[in-house]
Amino acid sequence: MLLVALVAANLPFFNDRLFGVVPLPVPKTLAIRFAELVVLYFIAGGIGLLFERRAGQIAPQGWEFYAVTGALFIVLAFPGFTWRYLMKHRH
Repeated sequence: MLLVALVAANLPFFNDRLFGVVPLPVPKTLAIRFAELVVLYFIAGGIGLLFERRAGQIAPQGWEFYAVTGALFIVLAFPGFTWRYLMKHRH
């Protein structure tokens, strides 16, 4: 599950396509990348929910769970953010 979250968190920063599939007519802005990051957080969470459902009973989660997993998802996105915005690239 951590590998799925790591790939999903970095996907918006490693390509210029929407969700890695849909080409955009203009380059992606930081706002689009963050919106994509939020959607991918919920997709990765849904995959985790499917894993939990297959393993047994789904445990109830409070707001604390979502705050911690959201923070973890943002931390997992840091390598992609660093590569895209903080490193110099030759064009």
